[in-house]
Amino acid sequence: MPRPGWAFWFGLVLGGGVAASFLLPNYYLYLLSLAGVWAIAALGLNLLTGYSGQISIGHAGFVAIGAYTSALLRLKAGFPFWAALPVAGGVSALIGLGLGLPALRLRGPYLAIATLGFVVAVEQVLDKWIGVTGGFQGLKVPRPTLGPLEVADDRGLYALTLILTALMTWLAVNLVRSALGRAFIALRDNEVAAQAAGISLTRFKVLAFALSAFYGGIAGGLYAHLVGFISPPDFNLAVSIFLVSVIVVGGLASIPGTLVGAVFLTLFFQRLSGWRDLRSVIYGLGLILVVIFLPGGLWRGGQRIYSLWGRIHPGDRARDSATLSPPDPLPHKGGGGYVV
Repeated sequence: MPRPGWAFWFGLVLGGGVAASFLLPNYYLYLLSLAGVWAIAALGLNLLTGYSGQISIGHAGFVAIGAYTSALLRLKAGFPFWAALPVAGGVSALIGLGLGLPALRLRGPYLAIATLGFVVAVEQVLDKWIGVTGGFQGLKVPRPTLGPLEVADDRGLYALTLILTALMTWLAVNLVRSALGRAFIALRDNEVAAQAAGISLTRFKVLAFALSAFYGGIAGGLYAHLVGFISPPDFNLAVSIFLVSVIVVGGLASIPGTLVGAVFLTLFFQRLSGWRDLRSVIYGLGLILVVIFLPGGLWRGGQRIYSLWGRIHPGDRARDSATLSPPDPLPHKGGGGYVV
């Protein structure tokens, strides 16, 4: 059974997101807005970990840098939201560039430990630099403004988040399908062969860190304006682990899987809010079950079910081929990871 193409799914999700703004109450729109923020951050992490093969558990540090940069630009320098947000992404990208250079000598768990130290250091700096960051008391962030308009209500913030999530997703898809994305995948699967083909290990690994950090900075800037208040505990190690969970549950090296994982885990974690004593246990068991029974993530699990349905109902093939766009190539394993 042919699978719908990327354009079909992108249009379907975007259309569903627009419909949700009219159908859902404000509380669920706020949750979906949070899911959009985490989706943007996780897209960057998946570019780094899923596509270029560099393990990071410090991504919350880049989100924090973006959040505080955008907040301080709004509060201290009088920047409008639309100008503060890309600057926040740029500052995070520069720091990611600086982190990526020494990380070139590290592999696997050693790189993970280095990024762990990064997120802990960022949290401590934000907590101790009271004169700038407000320390534990945090910063109150004004609502976004677009020209003379202030985006103050949940529906307006949801619409803004939906637009930015769609834009960053579109950018990620094009990056992955470009020569840059193919270079990332080649380095992930076999560094020696990639270098023999003329791909610069230093250039592309550092660039992967910078792009990942840029996404984290954009997500952090959006988070600060969505929530309206930020403090150092908002960006601790638990947030980094949550973002890793998003790309593992949704699907490593899968852009649509990242979106699915962000929405699923945001809503799932919120449903556990009433189980304070057991929340971490249930959350951990749920992640273990997903990794065991859906090692490719929820998105690829759904693809397998769709393919199985096609084998059980072969009569649907002709109808689907006439109504659906041409299929994307099936994911396959090459070297150490998946390719979409």
